[in-house]
Amino acid sequence: MPERFYGIRHHGPGSARAVVAALDEQRPDILLVEGPPEADTLVKWVADERLVPPVALLGYVADDPRQAAYWPFAVFSPEWQAIRWAADHGVPVRFFDLPYAYRLAVEDEPADRPERPADPIGELAAAAGYDDPERWWEDVVEHRGAPAFEAIGEAMAAIRAESAEDPADLVREAHMRGVLREVRKTHANPAVVCGAWHVPALTAKVTAAHDTALLKGRKKAKVTFTWVPWTYGRLASWQGYGAGVRSPGWYHHLFTTPDEVVTRWLVAAAGVLREEGVPTSSAHVIEAIRLAEALATLRGRPLAGLAELTEATRSVLCEGDELRVDLIGRQLVVSERLGSIPDDMPAVPLARDLAAQQRTLRLKPEALERALDLDLRRDLDLGRSRLLHRLRLLGVAWGEPADRAGGKGTFRESWRLRWVPEFAISLVEAGGYGTTVVTAATAKVAEQARAAESLAEVTPLVEACLLADLPDAYPAVLHALDTRAALDADVAHLMGAVPPLARTLRYGDVRGSDVAGLRTVTSGLVARICAGLPGAVTSLADEAAQPLRNHVDAVHAALAMLDDEPGAVAAQEPAQAERAPRSLRDRWLEALDGLAGSDRTHPLIAGRVTRLLYDGDRLDAAETRRRMGLVLTAGTPPSDAAQWVEGFLAGGGLLLVHDTALLSLVDEWLAGVAADSFTDVLPLLRRTFGTFAEPERRSIGERVRGGAVAASPAPIGLDHERAASVLPTLGILLGREIHHVSE
Repeated sequence: MPERFYGIRHHGPGSARAVVAALDEQRPDILLVEGPPEADTLVKWVADERLVPPVALLGYVADDPRQAAYWPFAVFSPEWQAIRWAADHGVPVRFFDLPYAYRLAVEDEPADRPERPADPIGELAAAAGYDDPERWWEDVVEHRGAPAFEAIGEAMAAIRAESAEDPADLVREAHMRGVLREVRKTHANPAVVCGAWHVPALTAKVTAAHDTALLKGRKKAKVTFTWVPWTYGRLASWQGYGAGVRSPGWYHHLFTTPDEVVTRWLVAAAGVLREEGVPTSSAHVIEAIRLAEALATLRGRPLAGLAELTEATRSVLCEGDELRVDLIGRQLVVSERLGSIPDDMPAVPLARDLAAQQRTLRLKPEALERALDLDLRRDLDLGRSRLLHRLRLLGVAWGEPADRAGGKGTFRESWRLRWVPEFAISLVEAGGYGTTVVTAATAKVAEQARAAESLAEVTPLVEACLLADLPDAYPAVLHALDTRAALDADVAHLMGAVPPLARTLRYGDVRGSDVAGLRTVTSGLVARICAGLPGAVTSLADEAAQPLRNHVDAVHAALAMLDDEPGAVAAQEPAQAERAPRSLRDRWLEALDGLAGSDRTHPLIAGRVTRLLYDGDRLDAAETRRRMGLVLTAGTPPSDAAQWVEGFLAGGGLLLVHDTALLSLVDEWLAGVAADSFTDVLPLLRRTFGTFAEPERRSIGERVRGGAVAASPAPIGLDHERAASVLPTLGILLGREIHHVSE
């Protein structure tokens, strides 16, 4: 019996059913399937019930895993069903496409080669008068049972006769014909399952010499293959997969539902809506079924297709709400189903270690995004957190932090988890760093530390070692940190390094990490900052003052977490105060005191450090008022005074609410600003007061209006009409209306 060719549509459920029926009739003695022959040894796993589609064959270059390709299979893929049939009937299977090792060389050819029609099925649909290839295929194949393989082959031959040949296809088909010639020598009844596009080329009369000439001189790379889980989302054509379909979830339903296709689909759609709290009754479902079937009848279709079901769903179940339609589209039409593979599947050691940890930590990969809240006081959640952080360091972003709570030192972390098939190749790439997740992450962090060229590149690695619990990476990271800090003379860079270091020191105990070696480095860094700050704030341009003020605030907040340092505690004992080492916070506050008292300090920075000293009980109220009074005098340029006030009040408006004397100073200074300078000062003050909370602005306004602030003596001959002209501006500044000068 001569071989038979089954030209199929990749991932077509109708083709899948038809191929199985045809194989039952033919009973071939060997099955040839379009696919990479390097994966022949993996065919046996298809018979394993633990290999659950959607899955994909992953092929990659052993020396460069970034060069990789996937061959996806769904349960409704004709190739998958053909291989399963062969496994059930003891029939040998061979993939007979051009080896992937050769195709790498083919793909290096010029990109301007002629291309075949983007969608041959679309060509047939257009010839039949359809504007939608999916609908044509559903009508002709999916809803009518077995397709006419011979007729489809003839149609493809007609399309190919009018299309330019693709050199890559010609090479692939030459290899396929060579395999066919070889198989014919040993088997009398082979079956061939391949894309319908290739059937005319495989049945054409072409000499072996012609094919040999096409294949001559092809390069070959060393490649490795394995099975990996896949998702229906990645099977969809809108993800860039050329052989994909737009609605894999719908095709899964078509293939796995033996009867009542329309009814079962709409019942499932109603279930999706109910899970989201949308009331959907059985009456809704009945009416939607009637509408879908009526539309199919009017359009002359043998069965309501996805288009009719979507319209019925939109009109009846969703009542025109497109958000609900989109929800059903995501969960049913696409259906982010994730396949699975056996635990003992051949894989890189790193992938096997990750699989073992996923089982131990009860953290199952899922295609749909889900939230995960962790309590780091529980060993299980702490282990999950460390695994997710380690994977992120390896470029496997399975989990994305929903917030930075873990970095802020709380016992809780929130994550968004979503597994995508591409992580398989990321694990292959990361496998060069180690055979386990922890050793690979340690090696990669150490490599990054050694390669870092600036302090800003090293600092995040310190916190990464804490979050991922990589104690063996600390020596390399701390050495790099010490070296880069010693070479970096930019105080802003040094200040930017302090917050993550302080968090690591303060919260290392929360995660059970040993961070003792970091304290010396941090202490030296703070000492260098304190020594360099006076020079950094001298002759500082206005545009550079704001970023530096932000650095000052960040360092101040970070060191506030370390005020329980052993030296600080010891200094609280009077008898030992003289010989006890100062805490990092003490050194920092002394440096700020020097900045506040220097007339060379930029006014924005001077005002800010004065406020920090006041809040830190290093300045009492009387001294603070004295310093503000010195600034808010006629001898100080109004713009400088406004910047000082902006820096001082950046901590919030409650200080002015509770300290009437300070409010009086600001009020008197504001009243005395000359008219020609007021318009320059106003934007700065408006920006400052605009940061206050509404209750704070209201309280300040009420105090000013109620006379709680000591009013300056009215100048002789006050022009009330002219004075009233500034009331709208003053009202904007204080955040409330002022109707009379007396207010």
